[in-house]
Amino acid sequence: MGCVSTAVAQHQRQVLGIIPSAFTENNLVGETCGKEIKVATMQERLVIMMELSDAFIALPGGFGTLEELFQMISWAQLNIHSKPIGVLNINGFFNGLLSFVDHAMEQKFITQRARKIPISATTADELVDKLQGFRFEPDLALSKLKWSPSSSQKEKLDLTLHL
Repeated sequence: MGCVSTAVAQHQRQVLGIIPSAFTENNLVGETCGKEIKVATMQERLVIMMELSDAFIALPGGFGTLEELFQMISWAQLNIHSKPIGVLNINGFFNGLLSFVDHAMEQKFITQRARKIPISATTADELVDKLQGFRFEPDLALSKLKWSPSSSQKEKLDLTLHL
């Protein structure tokens, strides 16, 4: 991510880093280009990213990238957000993953509508064009769900041990 943010900053574009404090406290990230928001947890990071972003683009990466990609896809499927989600499939990096998603759709674990949520392309220009043309198609059954802070917060359990 450091290379991407540095390149963006060098082209006088806005950079916003949303970084869990555990990473900065343990010097796991370098100096941030642009504005930085420190958060307590990875989940808080995802929520802020969802709120502040116009779209999401996954670049080749590891488990963290995949986790965040699928979190945003599932939130779109549940109508928590309606923002475009792109997969930059450089040199076929995501071919196996995209084949797996197609297989899951063929096996009826993913609907055809949900399969359209992640948009893939092999070049940045092609992906941006596709993202700009994206039109969200909500699942009518899931569009009835109401997502608000009050409905998503669970009551705290009393886990006190009484002997």
